[in-house]
Amino acid sequence: MHSSQWKLLSSRRFLPFFATQFLGAFNDNVFKNALVILITYTAMDNAGLGPQIMVTLAAGIFILPFFIFSAVAGQLADKWDKAQLIRYVKFVEIILMGGAAAGFYLDSVMLLMAILFLMGTHSAFFGPLKYSILPDQLQEDELIGGNALVSAGTFIAILLGTIIGGLLILAEQGGWIVSGIVIGAALAGWLFSLFIPPVQPAAADTTVSWHLLQDTRTIIQQARQNSTVFHAILGISWFWLFGATFLSQFPTFAKEIIGGNEQVVTLFLTLFSVGIGIGALLCDKLLKGKVAATYVPLGVLGMTFFTTDLYFASTSLAPAAGGELISALSFLESFAHWRILLDLLVISISGGLYIVPLYAIVQNYAEASHRSRAIAANNIMNALFMVVSTLGISVMLALDFTVPEVFLTIALLNGLVAIYIAKLLPYELAKSILQWAFHTFYRLKIKGLEHYQQAGERVLIVANHLSFLDAALLSICFPERLCFAINSNIARKWWVRPFLFLADTVTVDPVNPLSTRLLIERVKKGDRVVIFPEGRLTMTGALMKIYEGPAMIADKAGAKLLPVSLSGPQYTPFSRLKGKVRIRWFPGITITVMPPESFGLPDSIRGKRRRRAAGLKLYDIMTTTVFQSNALRQTLFQSLLDAAATHGRKHVIAEDIERRPLNYSQLITCSFILGTVLRRHTHTQENVGIMLPNMVNNLICFFSLHAFGRVPAMLNFSASSRNLVMACRIAQIRTVITARRFIEVAKLSGQIDSLKAQRINLIYLDDLPRQVHWWQKLMGLVAGWLPGICYRLTDSRRDPDAPAVVLFTSGSEDTPKGVVLSHTNLQANRFQVSARIDFGPSDLVFNALPIFHSFGLTGGTLLPVLSGIRVFLYPSPLHYRIIPELIYDTNATLMFGTDTFLAGYARYANAYDFYSIRYVFAGAEKLRESTRRLWSENFGVRIFEGYGTTETAPILSLNTPMHNHPGSVGRLLPGIRSRLEPVAGISQGGRLLVSGPNVMLGYYLAANPGMIVPPAEGWHDTGDIVAVNEEGYIFIKGRAKRFAKIGGEMISLTAVEEAINRLWPGYGHAVIQLPDAKKGEQIVLITTRQQADRSEIITYFSKNDLGELGIPRNILYIDKLPLLATGKIDYVLLHEWVQQPDKNPG
Repeated sequence: MHSSQWKLLSSRRFLPFFATQFLGAFNDNVFKNALVILITYTAMDNAGLGPQIMVTLAAGIFILPFFIFSAVAGQLADKWDKAQLIRYVKFVEIILMGGAAAGFYLDSVMLLMAILFLMGTHSAFFGPLKYSILPDQLQEDELIGGNALVSAGTFIAILLGTIIGGLLILAEQGGWIVSGIVIGAALAGWLFSLFIPPVQPAAADTTVSWHLLQDTRTIIQQARQNSTVFHAILGISWFWLFGATFLSQFPTFAKEIIGGNEQVVTLFLTLFSVGIGIGALLCDKLLKGKVAATYVPLGVLGMTFFTTDLYFASTSLAPAAGGELISALSFLESFAHWRILLDLLVISISGGLYIVPLYAIVQNYAEASHRSRAIAANNIMNALFMVVSTLGISVMLALDFTVPEVFLTIALLNGLVAIYIAKLLPYELAKSILQWAFHTFYRLKIKGLEHYQQAGERVLIVANHLSFLDAALLSICFPERLCFAINSNIARKWWVRPFLFLADTVTVDPVNPLSTRLLIERVKKGDRVVIFPEGRLTMTGALMKIYEGPAMIADKAGAKLLPVSLSGPQYTPFSRLKGKVRIRWFPGITITVMPPESFGLPDSIRGKRRRRAAGLKLYDIMTTTVFQSNALRQTLFQSLLDAAATHGRKHVIAEDIERRPLNYSQLITCSFILGTVLRRHTHTQENVGIMLPNMVNNLICFFSLHAFGRVPAMLNFSASSRNLVMACRIAQIRTVITARRFIEVAKLSGQIDSLKAQRINLIYLDDLPRQVHWWQKLMGLVAGWLPGICYRLTDSRRDPDAPAVVLFTSGSEDTPKGVVLSHTNLQANRFQVSARIDFGPSDLVFNALPIFHSFGLTGGTLLPVLSGIRVFLYPSPLHYRIIPELIYDTNATLMFGTDTFLAGYARYANAYDFYSIRYVFAGAEKLRESTRRLWSENFGVRIFEGYGTTETAPILSLNTPMHNHPGSVGRLLPGIRSRLEPVAGISQGGRLLVSGPNVMLGYYLAANPGMIVPPAEGWHDTGDIVAVNEEGYIFIKGRAKRFAKIGGEMISLTAVEEAINRLWPGYGHAVIQLPDAKKGEQIVLITTRQQADRSEIITYFSKNDLGELGIPRNILYIDKLPLLATGKIDYVLLHEWVQQPDKNPG
């Protein structure tokens, strides 16, 4: 895996060399810039030539030795230990800097020019060593990073050398100071070179020749034999021509065009150096260590465009009045000058992106035995191009070209180079332009790219398909050129053909199996093949049908799957979701690359079974990928803000029976206003009780507590006063929010009196409008407009692992337990469901399940509200006549319910009431076959049964339109692990334990109020006995507590209930167990059927081979079965009823 480039600085393989070359570059620039400043501002009076000519001549003198001595330098570097040669060269530098000190002391321009020539000779010998030693010391994936650091370090050294040389040389005793610095730096560079590890000579048998002209021709011809290396050399040489033009003309440009003094020259050089350093370091970040020319075209285009703009920005400028030269500070006071600085910065950043990959290409693709000579050939070409630059600038200046006109000329020539590069690297050009466009306009984020490198040689990339941009996005996401499988019908479309140029493609004919074989061969060969398993663009925004073909290709090719999730393209005009989601041109896009997956199917599975198993595995991988790519670790309120940004602040999100729609803006604003009031009565992270019906106010209250870091505790107002008080005690609830009108309508005065007796503070929403001051309303309005900033102020923690809600168990035990769910728990569960079910903002959820129940909170409320889906909240699920009418009136498309409630709605509904319903999801209790059949036959609606627990936020498994097995509760949702523990007397199945991100933080228990007791090792014991088939479908056999042990055998009371429901449909039946003196336990049936006869049960059980031990021993009649608020049978109350003396069957 590619490691950070910064780690190289801690390695002896790199650090001593880096320090040596850094000090060398620093020394060069202290000396050169001191000399240039002297020529421009002082020495020009005695030189006999104008400053423009002198500066250009100095540049030519310095680069001339590169042209003369590079061939010999390359031969020596290949023949000898490069580290030892570096030490020799650095020692010579000390002597040369002594000569420079003499030149400064004597104020001799001629001597300084001679030393400049010798320093150029020193650099000509150091150049091949500097760049050819890197591949000997670094790994291939470190080359880009190493070159980036060398380039960045070089230009930082240029920056420091420029500042020190340019500013100190004109100071009093400046010559002495500069002399001391250059001698000290040369000495330090030599000392660092002593620690460079030795390098094995690349070609020890090389015979060094001193025929300069012939050797120069020879090494250039050798370089030309490798077209990749030679084109890179030409590109590097052009960069130095381009850069030399700027560096040589900055003093003249600053003085004569800008009217600036030496400080402005230093500012330009500083900006140019910093920009190239930024571009160099950015290059390693973008390429992830891969040696490729991907961003070279983008770099050259940036250089061309902003150099042209620099010409237009500078032509209208005039020197300061009276010939007075302005300082850097005065220069920065003008907006026009800032434009010049921006141009120079982007030009230099583009140059850094351009140059670093080219150096790495020369190093990586040149033969090791001739690498130094290839670098030498590069230096010769660099020298040639810079000489051409020097001569060309001299000619242009002699023809009275202004410096801006020189810049324009170089920009035009650079444009021709860009065209040439585009012809050489058309794919890289297109890729770099698309990368720039996607990162700029779509704020593209790529996560998990390291998994691509871990995938191995054989890999098949699979991704969800959201828009026509997807293939282009994936093409620019990965460093290598990808191969896309494309449908033959789509390939013929005119608008697809430009993409065919960008990527390698394999045309797939759905009716021709040979194309599949071709894909298998491509994968086996090591090509990175991309397939969209859906086979089409999504029409829902979620995963659609997953074809088995890609799974079989990976299976037959012995390849791993690399799953990729795209998010964001569905909101662009290039999707097919217009009218279903809020479309905008430039939404943010995120690409998430997940770890590679192996199929690992056993060889014993063959034929259709293997194909189905592979397809199911692929589906699970894709849904898990979509799930895990979501923002799980985020607070609920932050998700509310994100949903408002995604779907629009005016998007209506909730409504209740008062028929006043609430949009995101209103919900957020009201949450902040109410929160400012509630925070005076509560503390951060305090559990605050909410006792309200399914109304919009309940939703606002819930999010107002979250906005200020409080934890809502949803109280079950249908519970007894004793249990309500117990719930407040175990969760240490000191404040409860409710409404006077609700208490009156629901007749809850008894519960309220019990809470008051415990000195619990009651806040009535009805009273709050009179307590809200005008300034609180104003703050709420401001917060509504700037919600992100205000939320960071109102809840400084924003910890996704902190408690987000407290719910209370109600059904199976007499004493309630507090279930503490974190933000991550709730986020995980809603994303787990959305990975399997297609829904979107065009849907409407009808929720009559109480929000204090986990099913009603997560499935019926949070899932739609945080997904941009409108929800209609209804206060009671028991209104069997009204609810079907409201579903019809609201055009609801999604609904959650329990078997009891769904059966009730079906009995009273008109055949057309549910015309708009797409999906109905049932949970909390067993879905009877009669209910399923009633909805299917009367309304043409399938009910999808699911399963969950309050402790798992709540949904664990779910039947879906794509994977539905009636009689089961579906397959586990993505991200959930499970295990079955054996139970005595149960031959098939076991006790279900689950683990995953949706499993609760823990319980509040009566034994230790306020203390969270986490599940053991993260595993939650559901208490349910289940069986799981080979495809992963779960079949509930019953609660562990809902089994009777009779004659040593475990009898499922749930199974007995189901059998009696089939025998006598349309009635209520409950089966419980009671102690029995003879057999240990006995089964008792409690039913609303007055004519229930045990002989009919015996006959039915015998005919259906159900086993006589499951036949109830006694039958009791009841007018109406007691129900919990969720619609489940209240077995605790039934046990109490049966224990009454007149009911006890004995």
